[in-house]
Amino acid sequence: MQPITSSTSIEQTRQHIHIAFSIPHRITSSAVLNGGIIHADHLVNLNVPKHNQCTEPPEETLAQYCIASGWKGTAVGMMTAASMDSFRMAKETVQDIDVVVMVTAGLSNARRIGDHAEHRFMVASPESPGTINIVVLTSAALTEAAGIEAVLMATEAKSAALQNAGIKSAVSDGIATGTGTDSVAIVSGHGPETVRYCGKHVLFGEILGRMVTDTVAASIEWEFSGANSEPTSDEHHLRK
Repeated sequence: MQPITSSTSIEQTRQHIHIAFSIPHRITSSAVLNGGIIHADHLVNLNVPKHNQCTEPPEETLAQYCIASGWKGTAVGMMTAASMDSFRMAKETVQDIDVVVMVTAGLSNARRIGDHAEHRFMVASPESPGTINIVVLTSAALTEAAGIEAVLMATEAKSAALQNAGIKSAVSDGIATGTGTDSVAIVSGHGPETVRYCGKHVLFGEILGRMVTDTVAASIEWEFSGANSEPTSDEHHLRK
């Protein structure tokens, strides 16, 4: 495990990105396992095959993976078909507040918001893999409202990165705003600083938006420059 803040460490393997907290952190997320607003000891981004034949619910797959890995406590879990080679991480410390952004990206099911959905039942689940998964972590304590605003900012930033790269929807051929299975997690720290606002008019929002835009751009660049090349080592290294 590699420390990234005073209370957070990270591990990257071919199968997962594992973020461990020395004390539980509040996470606001759209994650498959324990999504919503929850205090957790772990956050995991799990790689799954593009054509996964597993019939068990994804949250069960994630829960069993965490148990098998020996991660005790509550875990928030995401899934992706994107290679762990697409992982990019950025960290900045501004006015004694750490902001860390972590991204994995796959573009095989790029979509524009409002595109025609393949699944025509309101309770259907998407099956196509791809996925841009974004984790934003800060040492500052975010209010619950600020955590939700951070989700909005991260989502806008992702869409801006796709627009800048000219990524097209596979359905409508319009500029993609994401993929069909994206996920985002905002991890609030324990302060002592408290952030109440993180929109476009405040410095925290400026930094968050820029970092997510740049880190998503760096991750999707791998799709074009590195996806077809063989790794030079069996070891996968954290990229900052």
